Amino acid sequence: MEAERGPERPPAERSSPGQTPEEGAQALAEFAALHGPALRASGVPERYWGRLLHKLEHEVFDAGEVFGIMQVEEVEEEEDEAAREVRKQQPNPGSELCYKVIVTRESGLQAADPNSIFLIDHAWTCRVEHARQQLQQVPGLLHRMANLMGIEFHGELPSAEAVALVLEEMWKFNQTYQLAHGTAEEKMPVWYIMDEFGSRIQHADVPSFATAPFFYVPQQVAYTLLWPLRDLDTGEEVTRDFAYGETDPLIRKCMLLPWAPTDMLDLSSCTPEPPAEHYQAILEENKEKLPLDINPVVHPHDHIFKVYTDVQQVASSLTHPRFTLTQSEADADILFNFSHFKDYRKLSQERPGVLLNQFPCENLLTVKDCLASIARRAGGPEGPPWLPRTFNLRTELPQFVSYFQQRERWGEDNHWICKPWNLARSLDTHVTKSLHSIIRHRESTPKVVSKYIESPVLFLREDVGKVKFDIRYIVLLRSVRPLRLFVYDVFWLRFSNRAFALNDLDDYEKHFTVMNYDPDVVLKQVHCEEFIPEFEKQYPEFPWTDVQAEIFRAFTELFQVACAKPPPLGLCDYPSSRAMYAVDLMLKWDSGPDGKRVMQPQILEVNFNPDCERACSKAAPDDAASPLHVVWVPVYKHALPFLRGAML
Repeated sequence: MEAERGPERPPAERSSPGQTPEEGAQALAEFAALHGPALRASGVPERYWGRLLHKLEHEVFDAGEVFGIMQVEEVEEEEDEAAREVRKQQPNPGSELCYKVIVTRESGLQAADPNSIFLIDHAWTCRVEHARQQLQQVPGLLHRMANLMGIEFHGELPSAEAVALVLEEMWKFNQTYQLAHGTAEEKMPVWYIMDEFGSRIQHADVPSFATAPFFYVPQQVAYTLLWPLRDLDTGEEVTRDFAYGETDPLIRKCMLLPWAPTDMLDLSSCTPEPPAEHYQAILEENKEKLPLDINPVVHPHDHIFKVYTDVQQVASSLTHPRFTLTQSEADADILFNFSHFKDYRKLSQERPGVLLNQFPCENLLTVKDCLASIARRAGGPEGPPWLPRTFNLRTELPQFVSYFQQRERWGEDNHWICKPWNLARSLDTHVTKSLHSIIRHRESTPKVVSKYIESPVLFLREDVGKVKFDIRYIVLLRSVRPLRLFVYDVFWLRFSNRAFALNDLDDYEKHFTVMNYDPDVVLKQVHCEEFIPEFEKQYPEFPWTDVQAEIFRAFTELFQVACAKPPPLGLCDYPSSRAMYAVDLMLKWDSGPDGKRVMQPQILEVNFNPDCERACSKAAPDDAASPLHVVWVPVYKHALPFLRGAML
């Protein structure tokens, strides 16, 4: 074995030059006010805060004075031919190298010492969708990452093979954080790799140190903080818990799988619907108060409804004479809110006749993990045919790992898509066939993982070839009991910009269809009236009326199961609720009972308060001029023929 000192940095200063004790105390108080909540959430003891502030202000990296990196070369004395072949296929086919960080200071390290907190640099920070581009374009980055990860790399120009290896291996080194403030895009998870010192710290179930990412606001710089959990003598190893905070042994085994491969084939991949307590916990977490039972209020046929709204599309497009806008929420007959309504109980007590544009417990439809859970009422533990097989990574990680490994053993397609529970527009959504990547994505934000549609029905674009497309229908839920459901007779289409293939999984314009939020990206628009004849020309054996009938059948089954149980297990039957949702779906190739090829609808997500800008725009066809007084098509019995009537 060989030990070397950690990275050399300037020695720590014990006081800030020119600063009085009073000024120091004031600076620490301001630091605690700004960063205290984050430090407490990360478990950083307050005894370290003063020295931490000093090291941050003066960029003191003094880990090299206390720690060293030990390199251990491990060679198996008895290795059979099969084991040698496996080793040759690994990213670094030479002798297995193991690095450890140890305490090298003769006096050791005392946890009570206020100076026993250290800054670790970040060698690479990126968002996943930019990783490949940065490795290809940032000078020296690929070389450094390959060296840090033990990947052999030769030559000056980045090779596709080397980039691919780094993109796979980086999930053994990646850490993550996200900003608490900013736009939705700015709050997306950021992934980073610690420098060579931090990346050499190994795992232990009972660690000697803790680490936490820390964003220092004055400098707009992120570091990793390292501090001891106990006293250490010279020569003791610095370790951290790679599954910090998780106590369930099975979940821990799954989380550690990138570093400790485990066969979980014997574990059942069955995912039954969660128990009632799961839905009750969601209701309490959302702070939603269910309404009291009320009787529907009947208004005269000539009543003029006052509408209070903060949705610009409603304010500018609601032109029917039976509606008038009001700036007073207290005077409104209808509340059309952009944000989620919470206190249905108070509303039902004080203003039971006020209509509003959402249902209690509608998160069962609009939040992806809940959507997958209630869909199992239609299709059993594996879900219905109209929803891709989906796992909740927070609660069903072991089942997913088992299922992934089973498919791997059977030689079945293993492309998956990771999605946040409660975001739209494809934000923080990633396509991958890497089990390690999926497991690590669990650490950022709550996510589901769904089977990626590997055989989508494609649409031929003459300019680029056969591309993916998805379809958006706007549906109106008029009531829960009886179930009254409508669908708008105009649907919208979104197209990828590059020909589809199961490669380049981080190529957004090949694998995603949401292009209308980036002004620099081509947005292909085709109205449904133009799409239908072109679709039937490309697929003459599949009349659109038949395809749409299957789509509506899927909608019906979804809303039936969503309304089948009382709240919080199902949508609440509140007579004053009405709601519009956007249902996004794709079509995939499947086999029918007779073995013939069929187009199977695949519901991707259900969105609350959908963006209806295209429906409201003047450029839309006459029959789509306003979504609030056009013909809607009933897709379930007891439905009414017009949205105007349905809203009332």
